[in-house]
Amino acid sequence: MSKNPPKPASKAPSKRAPKSASKAKPLAVVSGVAVAAVLLGVVSYTATRPASPGAAGSGSVAEVSADPSAGVYAELEAYARRDAADKLALGRADAPVVLIEYADFKCGYCGKFARDTEPVLVKKYVDSGVLRIEWRNFPIFGEESEAVARASWAAGQQGRFWEFHKAAYAEGAKEKGFGKDRLAALAKEAGVPDAARFAKDSEGAPARAAVSADQEQGYSLGATSTPSFLINGRPIAGAQPLETFTETIEAAAKAAKAKPSKPSEPRKSSPPAGAGEKPGAGQ
Repeated sequence: MSKNPPKPASKAPSKRAPKSASKAKPLAVVSGVAVAAVLLGVVSYTATRPASPGAAGSGSVAEVSADPSAGVYAELEAYARRDAADKLALGRADAPVVLIEYADFKCGYCGKFARDTEPVLVKKYVDSGVLRIEWRNFPIFGEESEAVARASWAAGQQGRFWEFHKAAYAEGAKEKGFGKDRLAALAKEAGVPDAARFAKDSEGAPARAAVSADQEQGYSLGATSTPSFLINGRPIAGAQPLETFTETIEAAAKAAKAKPSKPSEPRKSSPPAGAGEKPGAGQ
């Protein structure tokens, strides 16, 4: 198992990718992506850490503004796949707001978001049809991170991704590690019906390709810490307070409602994950 990245000089570690990550190649081909790379790539611990209870303000990298278009980059909205067959997504494919999360199952702050914030967003916005959540595996902490990312994808192939996600992010789960036996136990806890298929899929080429595609997309945006988010083209870094997400989602929903309606067009079916498409291209 690879060691975690070196700890910075601040009081607590931030969840950052190792500097040696050769895949980090920000693609400044459009202004939106270039700006997002700056916003997401220079996140410090103070931006990534969860706020203290009762702390004033969100302190998010992409500050919430009364202007619903502030800090929004139209080019980045295209990163939402909106594929109704996506097994690693929650909510309607045509929801007005899409939250994309780039996360690592070994990331403590990702776990905090999964346990404390995401369930509230699901109940308040996903269940009402306002929000869609799309998961992107962004393993940055070595071999176990890669293994559990593939395992989550494999669980998704049997319709149990979100159950696996909940089990892997349970309080104290990451401290038990993500070795082969532990992954099998998590799959069982998540109700994955076919254990043999799960084990095979976890090590297969499609799982590796799917995780790699998600990872490359995150790196192309300049994300170097987890969790990182896009909400309708607005980048947010870190396990920010609930209010940051609710205000951002509501602003995005308001902006989407204000957009002129367009004639509906048939959506082209998306290629299988990891089928060779370039990260971020046409997603």
